[in-house]
Amino acid sequence: MKYRTLAGEKVSVLGFGCMRFPITSDNAADIDEEKTTNMLHYAVENGVNYFDTAYVYHNRKSEDFIGKALKPFRNEIHIATKCPIWEVKCEDDFDRILDDQLKKLDTDYIDFYLMHALDKDRFDNIVLKFNLIDKLNKAKAEGKIHHIGFSFHDDLDTFKRIIDSNPAWEFCQIQLNYINTEYQAGLEGLEYAHKKGLDVIIMEPLLGGKLANPSPQVADVLSDEKSPVEWAMDFLWNREEVSLLLSGMGAMEQVKSNIEYADKAEVGMLTPHNLDMLKRTKEVFDKMALVPCTKCAYCMPCPFGLDIPKTFEAYNATASLGMDRAKSIYSEISKGADQCKKCKKCEKVCPQNIKISSIMTKIAEIFK
Repeated sequence: MKYRTLAGEKVSVLGFGCMRFPITSDNAADIDEEKTTNMLHYAVENGVNYFDTAYVYHNRKSEDFIGKALKPFRNEIHIATKCPIWEVKCEDDFDRILDDQLKKLDTDYIDFYLMHALDKDRFDNIVLKFNLIDKLNKAKAEGKIHHIGFSFHDDLDTFKRIIDSNPAWEFCQIQLNYINTEYQAGLEGLEYAHKKGLDVIIMEPLLGGKLANPSPQVADVLSDEKSPVEWAMDFLWNREEVSLLLSGMGAMEQVKSNIEYADKAEVGMLTPHNLDMLKRTKEVFDKMALVPCTKCAYCMPCPFGLDIPKTFEAYNATASLGMDRAKSIYSEISKGADQCKKCKKCEKVCPQNIKISSIMTKIAEIFK
């Protein structure tokens, strides 16, 4: 196992995400304790020392299970968990929840404590409103927390503002992979946090599994000298700004293969040729379009005010970037696809011969 530094602590480059454990029923709370314990112990015995859970994972059972399963290794490992910001309705809620988490984890302290899933609204209307930075600092001074940080889901400007607003931050956790280089915090955010002195943890290194089993078009661009998973992880380990990446492992074979990949992790491990290949892979992934629109804008202006290329961008994003991102793009459009009057003026000039009017009906239904 290779190690890097996170808030002054030695951490394994591979962290174990604790929200995708195997379960015995359709209820996420029903963790398969035998299988999961074996996976966790194997990880520890092979050098993994960072375990990331949260108050709400596995229907609020993840922390209880982690506290029990990792008790024999407590002094060898780092446990990270998170404050569920959305459940904080007053200042006292912070202390109540933290004390509950300490009890569930069966520990006197939490190594790394994060404000969970910060965005502009939660930061302004909960973290700042209820003085949670002061609460964090007080809990740290009391020894209940060793290091403080936040996980993030919003745009780059908001990310920078959150970092700049609190000099006490020690680390942050962002979504990043070779596809989402300009999504949310992105590579620019990674570099910004590093420059500001924050260490960075990466989540979603496989884009919710999409990069583990890519489409044939995407897989064809990737060299077969490594698996798609290894290429995705190496893209992140290649960066000096990355302290560790999290993998939500749900099977022993995933644990074993990821540890094998982590054993080879080095800053600068990828060649310019490798990086160019991943850039081309991203281009193919992004072009897995439901509509072959090239944004030539021959169809513009629409007589009824639709932004046709932007509407298609949102539609295509449902396949390549997921519904959340697609909805975000669609929300920027002033007139929705349901405003199409089927005049077909656009279809007469489209070089791709796209049946725009009929597709607008589909798009309107999807984003209704």
